[in-house]
Amino acid sequence: MLNGIRIIEFEALGPAPFAGMLLADLGAEVIVVHRKTGGANPAKAAENLLDRGKRSIALDLKDAGDIATAKALVRSADALTEGMRPGVMERLGLGPEDAHALNPRLVYGRMTGWGQTGPRALQAGHDLNYLGLTGALFYGGLPDHTPGVPPTMLGDIGGGAMYLAVGLLAGILNARATGQGTVVDAAIVDGATHMMGLLLSMQAQFSQNQRGQSLLDGPHWSRCYTCADGLAISVQCLEPKFYAQFLDILGLSEDAGLQPQFDKALWPVQTARLEVLFAAQPRAHWLVLFDGSDACVGPVLTPQDAQADPHIAARGIWQDGAPAPAPRFGPEARTPGPIPTRGEHSAAILHDLKTKGLI
Repeated sequence: MLNGIRIIEFEALGPAPFAGMLLADLGAEVIVVHRKTGGANPAKAAENLLDRGKRSIALDLKDAGDIATAKALVRSADALTEGMRPGVMERLGLGPEDAHALNPRLVYGRMTGWGQTGPRALQAGHDLNYLGLTGALFYGGLPDHTPGVPPTMLGDIGGGAMYLAVGLLAGILNARATGQGTVVDAAIVDGATHMMGLLLSMQAQFSQNQRGQSLLDGPHWSRCYTCADGLAISVQCLEPKFYAQFLDILGLSEDAGLQPQFDKALWPVQTARLEVLFAAQPRAHWLVLFDGSDACVGPVLTPQDAQADPHIAARGIWQDGAPAPAPRFGPEARTPGPIPTRGEHSAAILHDLKTKGLI
């Protein structure tokens, strides 16, 4: 889908290379500028899943000759991504003004936690800090527990990489129409806040400032339960018709204590009853009972176990132990490109730049 689009990615951690992997999965030519040394994560210097489908050139951005090569890459590109702290690329002579002087059509993607401006812009931070400050972490736990540590995909990927990718694609469309590039300031605090729009739109009648009293973090029908064998199931039958089916399968349709679905005062007692109920049988029992229903009950699997699930396997969502590209265009999953070693394509990329007269 993105064939013919060239993106230059300056090596970083987390969301920026994930966005690059996503775009490479969709067919863009992504050239990652790796450090000549072990890079940001030496343990991943030889092979990194997030580099799949990309081409790699190794440069020392403190070397004048390599900076000239980096600028030639900028001149050849539709878009650029970087995940440095604000000001670092400017000091290298590769900031947005420098880049647009070289290539006015360039879409310049900047991936940070705090954003390019604001009192915290130059501070270090990680997912939990960004989510905590925005309010997105507020609902991340049960009412009587401290908010938990959500997986990194909530901030880094949901609030960061996905917004960077969408911003880049929007910028490329605009540049093709107008000839003018832009700067995409993709900050996790921005994206994480924006992501809350769905939750806030669903719960106007529920508390937004009290944990355990909102639409999805308080009800007995929206949580995970531990079964007799210590394994967990997820329950989230939000719509009344699905909740009715949930009660019917459990033989509780006539139970006056569980019939009220949205009475917040009853949620703690209703939760306690379901905890006892689900703890009485192993998970396999409940999965058989709810199999094929619309009661919105399912297992909580490890990533390894998920690969063997019939639905996951049928769709080919995992390929050789790694997530397949998404989304797909048609019924079949796309096979991702190989993972390059650091600097694997340096010679070929330099030859291409020389052939085009860029260096």
